[in-house]
Amino acid sequence: MMKLHWSPKSPYVRKVMVCAHELGVSDQLELHRSVAVMLKPNAELMQDNPLSKIPTLVLDDGLALMDSVVICEYLNELAGGQLFPQGADKWPALRWHALGDGLLDALILWRNERERALPLPALLDAFERKTRAALALLDGEAVRLGQAAFSIGHVGVGCALGYLDYRFDALGWRVLAPRLAQWHADLQLRASFVSTEPVDG
Repeated sequence: MMKLHWSPKSPYVRKVMVCAHELGVSDQLELHRSVAVMLKPNAELMQDNPLSKIPTLVLDDGLALMDSVVICEYLNELAGGQLFPQGADKWPALRWHALGDGLLDALILWRNERERALPLPALLDAFERKTRAALALLDGEAVRLGQAAFSIGHVGVGCALGYLDYRFDALGWRVLAPRLAQWHADLQLRASFVSTEPVDG
């Protein structure tokens, strides 16, 4: 049984869990609740990952895999899956994944900044502009997303949009990107997304 340092609120953990469900290997993961806070390194977590970050997957031989995309690729290979396509579909999938991850990075920094006692208005503005620009680009590609075979790109974008719902509801991203919202509505019906909906606690 592989040990996954896990949190029900982390969008990066959610990526791993979506992949695990899609690949049929979720029952091979022992979920270990781990708190990863930027200003409070977790000593127990650091025994497996010195960066004190989740997700971290500890394999049966003790090797710890770090970073969500590395873990997703490992699970895909373990299951003989198709989430990391080859050929002409490879680069669009990886590009969408990178865009989703980059959007997540910006959103988490935005959230951290807005929770400071004295947030910097210039930073808040920069994160919002980047988010709006990413949404506009993805809205223009919503039809292509819907036509492409399900891949790591869909997982990355879907989890980023899920985090927007969870932490940035006031932004009203569906009004900004209506075609993307329609695509996301269909994506949320997949069992892998239903079962990994972020929750407090």
